[in-house]
Amino acid sequence: MINKKPIIFSDLDGTLLDHYSYKSTAADPTLQKLQRANIPVILNTSKTLAELEVIKVELKLNTPFIIENGAAVYIPKSTFATQPEDTKVEGNYWVKSFCLPRKHWLDLLNEHCGGFSQYYRGFSMLSVAELSQITGLDLTQAERAKERQYGEPIQWLGDEVTKKAFIVHLVELGANVVHGGRFIHVGDFCDKGQALIWLTEQYREHYSNCSVYTIALGDGENDTPMLDAADIAVQIRSPVHDFPPLYREYKTSQTQLYGPEGWAESIQQLLAEQILAT
Repeated sequence: MINKKPIIFSDLDGTLLDHYSYKSTAADPTLQKLQRANIPVILNTSKTLAELEVIKVELKLNTPFIIENGAAVYIPKSTFATQPEDTKVEGNYWVKSFCLPRKHWLDLLNEHCGGFSQYYRGFSMLSVAELSQITGLDLTQAERAKERQYGEPIQWLGDEVTKKAFIVHLVELGANVVHGGRFIHVGDFCDKGQALIWLTEQYREHYSNCSVYTIALGDGENDTPMLDAADIAVQIRSPVHDFPPLYREYKTSQTQLYGPEGWAESIQQLLAEQILAT
């Protein structure tokens, strides 16, 4: 009988972290059980490398992680026996990137979107203090959030009609536009699902004696590609928006509880046998 190996891909804000407090408290005991059961938890988020370097330590994770809505996968060198193909070495990581650098998108916004400039503020325009006020992050956390490598998050200040026109204009210029929990993300045509698929293939090669399957958990529209790409999808209830529509209809569930409470309950139900004895 072939052994089945689950891999968990998880969004952070509003999913594993509470939307308001950014805390994982309700999910911490489940995270510890997963670690003891040797079940990888892959953070798949819009956050930056600088933010993830801190958060993964706080969550006691030493697994690969995906930054900036699928822009790049960071794999600790201890994860696999050999370096995956088409990755570069960056410090203690093997890195697979899918996107053009942030400067490309900043230049595009500055040179071709002047007619919309009064309707939005990008991270590059915001001070650390302003970003802290908007997000509820402390000043140190906000500074890390500004250290983006691939895309530009935007706070929209105008109406919905103008926003739609702005998005159409960006798409015509070759940009991809993704709605996150608080911001519009302008960048390349990459997403959390593409990154999930690529990294899962690396795990399948590593666990060649197992049948690898994926569980994805997320709450926002930017999580939809990840949820659609996974074998099992869990939509986490949000206190600020409805469940975004998914293309898939099978092996999909929606939590009654919010954020990390819903996250923990779902994982415990899906992986009861694997983590019950840990």
